[in-house]
Amino acid sequence: MPAAFDTPVYRQPGFIPFLVARLGAVFAMQIQAIVVAWQVYDITRDPLTLGYVGLAQFLPMVVLLLPAGDVVDRFDRKRILQLSWAVQGLCSALLIALSLKSPGSATPFYAVLMLFGAARAFTGPTLQSLLPQIVPREQLGKAIALNSSIMKIGVIAGPMLGGLLYALGPTLTYSVVLSCFVLAQLTLAGVPVLYAFERQATDDTAWQRFTAGIDYIRSRPVILGVISLDLFAVLFGGIVALLPVYAHEILHVGPEGLGALRSAVAVGAFLMGLYLGVRAIKRHAGLVMFAAVAVFGLANLVFALSHWFWLSFGALLVAGAADMISVYVRLTLLQLATPDEMRGRVNAVNMLFIGASNELGEFESGVTASWFGTVPAAVIGSMGTLAIVGLWMWAFPVLRRTDRLEETQEEAVRPGSQKSAG
Repeated sequence: MPAAFDTPVYRQPGFIPFLVARLGAVFAMQIQAIVVAWQVYDITRDPLTLGYVGLAQFLPMVVLLLPAGDVVDRFDRKRILQLSWAVQGLCSALLIALSLKSPGSATPFYAVLMLFGAARAFTGPTLQSLLPQIVPREQLGKAIALNSSIMKIGVIAGPMLGGLLYALGPTLTYSVVLSCFVLAQLTLAGVPVLYAFERQATDDTAWQRFTAGIDYIRSRPVILGVISLDLFAVLFGGIVALLPVYAHEILHVGPEGLGALRSAVAVGAFLMGLYLGVRAIKRHAGLVMFAAVAVFGLANLVFALSHWFWLSFGALLVAGAADMISVYVRLTLLQLATPDEMRGRVNAVNMLFIGASNELGEFESGVTASWFGTVPAAVIGSMGTLAIVGLWMWAFPVLRRTDRLEETQEEAVRPGSQKSAG
């Protein structure tokens, strides 16, 4: 489609409204995450309850993600996204109601977060799969880069705004979150879907459809290695769940300081993303990724031992930048290698790994902090990340030897290589 190719990506019909809708939803989720964590810890003063915050969101996600991927590939992706955002907006309204009652227990919050996690199971794979239906394939790379950069605004500013708003009360903060979800809904309604594929009927069973994404990834050791490395490195090394404890009791800063710490990771990722947009990884991609994950573990170790706010902020900045390299390699390997009719299921598997590393990692951090103390738990997790790097370099030599990402992409999209065992 020459006309579509000649039109700048930001002038593609529906692309800017799609960005605005996503940004509104990202702001909502980031603000809500910081406020729920602070509010729950304020009620209980128990770091284990922060682990339950992550677990409450992860359990419904792990159950629903594979069926969600199949739903994304079978039905209207825009409608699915609208419905999932509507449910998340409902969760914000329920959190407003809970805050007005000033509960003395965190249990009702966990119930709302379970519903929120169920909706997120559909949001993740839908978002990743909808963009290729809004812009032409020739513009997809630029659209992904611009989309990722813009979303970092919400990831960076959302936690800081959440911390500032919480000083005015959780009810007002959750009202802002609900307003952001409403904005996302209204904006998404006007986005045209111009490049949707026509799904062909198959005789596959539901189980075969659900597991097609898993079979696709298992057949490619490089992709399996890079996704599982990210999973276990963040599972053991993620310390986001412990930030409220560090802010309260170690660094002695309020919710504004907590918001700044949460934002530091995103700032580091944003700056590294800008650098990779100018200076992409050309050679030794596998070794660069292993080095980045090792730096991620070392930066978390520095944070774990720091009692100075600005050193802690800088360590999280470095950790975010290192993690962005891992994200860049993983998404580059996955993006163009996946046909559109399988994109929902493959992205669902990817989201399952991401959810496990984030939400389940928060639970792991909360449990180890409850057992050993906050600082020892953070140190143990950081050392675990470094151990994972060494183990994965031995277990996945094909990933260690990966040189040019472009060559891996070309091999992945050769005719006949896109067929799934499902």
